[in-house]
Amino acid sequence: MILAAEGRATGGGLTALAAVAHLGAMTMVLKDATPSARSWKQAMWRGFTRRCPACGRGPMFRSYLKVNETCAHCGEELHHQRADDGPAYFTMMIVGHIVVPSMLVVEILWHPPLMVHFLLWMTLAILLTYLLLPSVKGAVVGLQWALRMHGFDLAAARQDNG
Repeated sequence: MILAAEGRATGGGLTALAAVAHLGAMTMVLKDATPSARSWKQAMWRGFTRRCPACGRGPMFRSYLKVNETCAHCGEELHHQRADDGPAYFTMMIVGHIVVPSMLVVEILWHPPLMVHFLLWMTLAILLTYLLLPSVKGAVVGLQWALRMHGFDLAAARQDNG
């Protein structure tokens, strides 16, 4: 097999505009061999707002934390996501960075009884966790989509080829 590519060399290698593969008598032309760039910031923001990372219009979730198989608006496959425990860890980190300094400030300024601390901070921590968890999971899925992780690159190739 002989592979010829037209393009320009960059610091990281060859950016192919078109690649031609010669297999004996058969010739294939692969157009735009490099995948298009995806903005990770935009994809994470769209995910954080619980929208499809590709179009920003379709809903990402069909229930509290269950990701849709495909986007209802653009048809992007979302079932490739592998967020696993990451969103829970990130949410605990965010909630902890909000609750602990707030708790210290309240203690220093007003010295409330321990039962007030317990009721206030436990309620706030649980509420923030339940509110932030889907958004953080959406941001993680958006990042995976932007970086073409866990099969998102294969889904894009299938859509490009028809």
